[in-house]
Amino acid sequence: MFMFLLPWVSWLLAFHVMSVIAWMAGLFYLPRLFVYHCQVKIGSEESARFKLMERRLLRAIMNPAMISSLLFGALLTLTPGLIDWSSGWWYCKLVSLVGMFAFHGCCARWRKEFDSDSNIHSERYYRIANEVPTIFMIIIVIMVIVKPF
Repeated sequence: MFMFLLPWVSWLLAFHVMSVIAWMAGLFYLPRLFVYHCQVKIGSEESARFKLMERRLLRAIMNPAMISSLLFGALLTLTPGLIDWSSGWWYCKLVSLVGMFAFHGCCARWRKEFDSDSNIHSERYYRIANEVPTIFMIIIVIMVIVKPF
């Protein structure tokens, strides 16, 4: 049914990898901006600048990169012969991917809290949160490259 995708696998993979890199860059950088945003006074010029940076990062880079990652990844999964559906690595990757989407959603919620000056989390909280996408990335890369099970 999706045999028409076979000649495009290299292109789909290239665009998927580029999208994931852009998405990951945002997932690494936005929580770091939150760390610095915690250090400035509410209502200050610096706070307004962080709000602008955070909104632009999420809307102009992270959201489109997440959507394109999902789109190209879905096309790759629909390509016949690329995934052995009886292998466990795929399901582990999928669970980690759901975690990445959930973390993206948390970042969006935190951005709205900063935007409305209602952030309740500490600088330390965001420093720890900044490590979450790294853990998911490690799991996903190992599952896709090594395929341990």
